Amino acid sequence: MKDSIKVFAPATVANVVCGFDVLGFAVNEPGDEVIMRLTEKPGIHISKITGDNGRLPLDPKKNTVSVSVEHYLNYIGRPDVGLDIELHKKMPIGSGLGSSSASTVAGLFAAKAILDDRTDLIELLPFARKGEEMACGHGHADNVAPALLGGFVLIRSYEPLDVIKLPHPAGLYCAIVFPDVDVPTREARQIIRTKILMKDAVTQWGNIAGLVSGLFLNDLDLIGRSMQDVLVEPVRSMLIPDFYKMREIAMETGAISFGISGSGPSVFSFTRDEETAKQIAQKLQKQLASIHINSNAYVSPINDEGPKILG
Repeated sequence: MKDSIKVFAPATVANVVCGFDVLGFAVNEPGDEVIMRLTEKPGIHISKITGDNGRLPLDPKKNTVSVSVEHYLNYIGRPDVGLDIELHKKMPIGSGLGSSSASTVAGLFAAKAILDDRTDLIELLPFARKGEEMACGHGHADNVAPALLGGFVLIRSYEPLDVIKLPHPAGLYCAIVFPDVDVPTREARQIIRTKILMKDAVTQWGNIAGLVSGLFLNDLDLIGRSMQDVLVEPVRSMLIPDFYKMREIAMETGAISFGISGSGPSVFSFTRDEETAKQIAQKLQKQLASIHINSNAYVSPINDEGPKILG
């Protein structure tokens, strides 16, 4: 058994336009890293956090990573084990890319590995959701599930929790651009309508079914025309500068689709190849710069691996 381990967990794109709270996929970058050490003193201690500009608490009772790990330790009957945690944020907080999920999953994966526990990965999901509940007030799984399991994931049901990994076309690429504007997840959830028209619901579940079918059929055109959101995007897009102009640029450059990643402000496009994804990312960054907004860009295929041990 190792007494120290370093783990990476990936960023994720949740909702995937039409699948609010039920669809998500992992990408290769960005992501977060956790270094975990076994200690003689029982309990969980957070000794260091970097990359957060002092925004995240070192108190283990208030940090999503330690809270999730504590629930997991209770589950496996090891509540008195001693763990020291270093969290290294390698991705922006409040980006709409599952920042809290990546941290939480890295912590859980590290704890499982350092304790040489045989618990199935899927059994860690309820503890990862505890972290999401602390981070944004709602224990949704469309970020933590793909971060934990890798790939493209459908949450068919929350009660009981039923998670399905979906296939996806091998050549599918994703261009992500994160504008440097603040869209807190809690606030982004609060502006969503709680009542919707039946005709809008019919449109939405038709699109979700179309997207899932396109993934199974390797039909990029079906994926593209199914990624339309009539429920959430019309409201959340108002929080993202030049959202519709960016969509226009992405689609004209060859995107299959364009939409908001999670609660935003990050946006993403699916493309048929890496070069198109790079071109879209560059053009969207140029557009944001023209209105004096800095941004980060990432280009990645869908990450089927999920969390991994770095050392």
